[in-house]
Amino acid sequence: MSQWKQIQHLEIRLLEHVDYLYDDNFPMDIRQALASWIEAQDWETAANDESMATVMFSNLLSELERVRLQEQNFLQRHNMKIIQQQLQVKYTSNPALMARVISTCLREERRILSSTCTQEQGPLEKSLQNSVAFERQKNMDNRVGIIRGSVQLMDQAVKYIEDMQDDFDFRYKTLQSRDQAERNSEQMKQEVTRLQEMLNRLDFKRKEILSKMDVVIKEIDDLMTSQLNPELLNWKRRQQIAAIGGPLLTGLDQLQSWFTLTVQSLFQIKRQLDKLGELVLKVTYESDPIPLQKPQMEERVKYLIYHLIRSSFVVEKQPCMPTHPQKPLIIKTGVQFTTKVRLLVKLPEVDYQLKVKTTFDKDLPPGRVSRQFFILTNNTKVMDIEDYTNGCLSVEFRHLQLKEKKYINGAKGNEGLLSVTEELHSLSFEACFTVQGLTIDLETCSLPLVVISNVSQLPGGWASVMWYNLLTDEPRNLAFFGNPPRANWSQLSEVLSWQFSTLAGRGLNKEQLTMLGEKLLGPHASCSDYQVSWSKFSKENIPGKPFSFWMWLDSILELIKKHLLPVWNENYIMGFVSKEMERTLLKDRDPGTFLLRFSESHLGGITFTWVEHSDNGDVKLNSVEPYTKNRLSALPFADIIRNYKVISDGVVPENPLKFLYPDIPKDEAFGRLYNSHSNVITTPPPSQSPEPPMTPGEFDMLNEHLCTFDIDTVSVQTLLFGGLTLDYLCMKG
Repeated sequence: MSQWKQIQHLEIRLLEHVDYLYDDNFPMDIRQALASWIEAQDWETAANDESMATVMFSNLLSELERVRLQEQNFLQRHNMKIIQQQLQVKYTSNPALMARVISTCLREERRILSSTCTQEQGPLEKSLQNSVAFERQKNMDNRVGIIRGSVQLMDQAVKYIEDMQDDFDFRYKTLQSRDQAERNSEQMKQEVTRLQEMLNRLDFKRKEILSKMDVVIKEIDDLMTSQLNPELLNWKRRQQIAAIGGPLLTGLDQLQSWFTLTVQSLFQIKRQLDKLGELVLKVTYESDPIPLQKPQMEERVKYLIYHLIRSSFVVEKQPCMPTHPQKPLIIKTGVQFTTKVRLLVKLPEVDYQLKVKTTFDKDLPPGRVSRQFFILTNNTKVMDIEDYTNGCLSVEFRHLQLKEKKYINGAKGNEGLLSVTEELHSLSFEACFTVQGLTIDLETCSLPLVVISNVSQLPGGWASVMWYNLLTDEPRNLAFFGNPPRANWSQLSEVLSWQFSTLAGRGLNKEQLTMLGEKLLGPHASCSDYQVSWSKFSKENIPGKPFSFWMWLDSILELIKKHLLPVWNENYIMGFVSKEMERTLLKDRDPGTFLLRFSESHLGGITFTWVEHSDNGDVKLNSVEPYTKNRLSALPFADIIRNYKVISDGVVPENPLKFLYPDIPKDEAFGRLYNSHSNVITTPPPSQSPEPPMTPGEFDMLNEHLCTFDIDTVSVQTLLFGGLTLDYLCMKG
């Protein structure tokens, strides 16, 4: 079943996440219309290859045109034409951007599908789901709705007071216009009594409206403190976890609605207070409650408006290099990166020419870092109507770039305290605007960034990003790695599984995580609350190896992503198996049973081991030298398994691999992954660690060389070619 068909069978909750992926940058109409074709393309490679992206963009437009012409529905055909035109405008000058957008969408779809296959949710994911429980959202909707209703009723009450006061004012001025003789009449005395009753009634209504306002203001204050701000903090925490591969981040539309309705209520109360102030100028009296209570209430309302709008200024998309969309918060000097900020209030009064300025390492304490940087490109951009998101102001910086400051005599200050990948930085955003007489300064900042100068530092930088966002929700703890906290294995293992979901489409199961835990911690892995130090995870070498645990695991992730993805997603790679466990699993299996595991001695290597039974019943395990990226670049791994042959005691070469553990026939498991154009027959000599098969190119060259001999038959010969030993029988004619 295609990925898109699987997506359409998801439950509604997950379909909402899918809906969030698609917008004008990549409309869902295209995903639906070209589902199979889109999934057959290598968008990730195209995202980093301009010429390939150009060809694929042209092909996409052609495919879309073909589907459009076949469409029978006139309206749908018209919509497709509009989409075609929009895509041409958006991506003709930058087709690689389109490839990155599509690649990201497909990857996130795989993450959603992967989440449905997980047998057990980890502690982090459970806590995140609890924080956005449906009942909490429902309660929030009700409270915001009640506040809006109360404010609307107060509008009517203010209007009633205004009408009552106008009536009183008219009667009072009419009475004042009468001459002295009329004022002493009985009729006039009755009128004075009625005016006093009206004034008493007016005073009561003024006190009543002020009391209701006070109640609503307190309700808004409590709403902000107890629910609205915590919901925003929960969203920010979910953003942190999503950044390191966790559950997909929900959109900001719901928060925007709450923020907007709440701030609209506050502005409406402010206008009501202004109206009451106008009424006082016309009619006032001794002990008038409005002059006594209005100033304090106005200050409270202004305070709430100010802080509500300030808190609504958020980083919607954390800084990320488009070349590494799965690893945000790592910035390489000289490489462009993108980020996006958003204001979660929809106010027609806001000045739309709102300038946002970005600053790198603003107010950084002296001597805190060994390196300093500045933004090389334009760091100011205007929020305008073209950058609206669902009616709310937002602005995306797409071409920011960092450059390191030069130092006199090469001095860099406090150098050497932290490694480059442990040194944290921040990106700040500032703006200022005036609304209804209130001047509001906006400021927010990104999550801490790691700045690298070479791509070789990327794995170490990503380890720092994961560790930080796993263990703290502080947005600006730049001294974090001065004394990094330990992580519980239960949470760390969950994050490691997410890395496989993000990069390879399928996370790790319980058995694989247990094996990883034993690799890192030994027998302590059975205790989910075992504490793992930062040094143990990322800095110390594995005993007897020249690399750390994380460098080893990251190299495996890269190997899967670039060379093993089809085999990994079929769940054929057991992966993390010690040699002791390997023997336990294979010793009682049929001869030719093999399993696939990642090398423990090489960075980024995969090997297979098969079992043989001798005539006397002895069990022998044979393993090949690990295949690394260099070897796997020459031939797909499934074809290596299909064509693998060995020679033993001079007999005809045969493939010793019969059954994928536990008992799946080899061709049944890998048949659909074979490359029909690859028919290499390779037979390494007998060895506990046979060499990989030669490439098709090597085979063709050797074949051509041998068959030029003027002989009828060449008997079995042993020839050396490219470091490989090949037994080859060539028949002429």
